[in-house]
Amino acid sequence: MRPTRPWTLAAIAIGCALAAWLIVRATFTSLPPLPFTSVPALLLLALGEGVSGRNLKARIRGRPGTKPVAPLAVARMAVLAKASSAAAAAIGGFAAGLLAYVSASLEKPVPRGDAFASGATLASAIVLTAAALYLEHCCRAPEPPDEDENGLPRRGGQD
Repeated sequence: MRPTRPWTLAAIAIGCALAAWLIVRATFTSLPPLPFTSVPALLLLALGEGVSGRNLKARIRGRPGTKPVAPLAVARMAVLAKASSAAAAAIGGFAAGLLAYVSASLEKPVPRGDAFASGATLASAIVLTAAALYLEHCCRAPEPPDEDENGLPRRGGQD
């Protein structure tokens, strides 16, 4: 599995922002006000992934007082991280598209409320993306040492 590329997340976010802007432009008057409920949910997910990444990294590195981690568990966490970063990029893109549309009419109360909600959602999606990328980074196996157990340099492929 390859690490998530920032350009992939940027493409997801830009595509979703454009789609949201087009949809909101056509249907804004019939949409209900945007709730703030996504903000705490995204922030709790980011907190969980950040703590999981820190703990997983310690277990992979074999720090004292930690139990070894099963390789399948690491693979599952890596998949969770990849899915979370893509989902957060999509949610952030939709929030950015809504924010771009309502930013032209901030003097009205409903668009101003939607702007605050979409701005907070965008910020929390960015936090979740960062936490997911951190978790994915923590799933990497440590680099093997350059020396063998006798302190001699390793030769290519020989132990």
